[in-house]
Amino acid sequence: MESTKSLAGRSASACLLLVDDDAIFCRVLGLALSRRGFTVTTAHDQAAALQLAQRATPDYAVVDLNLAGDSGLSLIPHLLALDSMTRIVVLTGYASIATAVEAIKLGAVNYLAKPADADQILAAFVTVDGNPAAPVNLRPLSVNRLEWEHIQRVLHDNRGNISATARQLGMHRRTLQRKLAKRPVKS
Repeated sequence: MESTKSLAGRSASACLLLVDDDAIFCRVLGLALSRRGFTVTTAHDQAAALQLAQRATPDYAVVDLNLAGDSGLSLIPHLLALDSMTRIVVLTGYASIATAVEAIKLGAVNYLAKPADADQILAAFVTVDGNPAAPVNLRPLSVNRLEWEHIQRVLHDNRGNISATARQLGMHRRTLQRKLAKRPVKS
């Protein structure tokens, strides 16, 4: 397993694509990653990210899950089609089990909940093996967190279609939109 130090050492010419719709977050994280030796390009939506990736295939990519209403998950296969060796970390303020599983299935090497700093992101790029000694939380998820996870799974099954998800869950569309606008509840 590669260490973060060796990653930083060999990143002098490494290209990193940072995709997040929050321009300030992009600028701050981009500067932090540049200081660690990466050549950073930033995009704020999928179309711009794909254009940048086609011009210069990134060695690494940090992709926000929620890109102004679009799913960053759909960007993963496009980036890997350009170069199957691109290491992708999905970063989100709306973490859920369903999206974490999908990100990994689609080819991301890791999935991090915001806030995450540059060092945590670098560590996520080099963590390739699972940790069988990871602590198991013996406390069950709260009812609110279970509801959040269920909504996220149904939303994913409906390919992000809020109307179809609301119908399937038997709730009003506006109620679902309010629930989705909130940050996920803690476990």
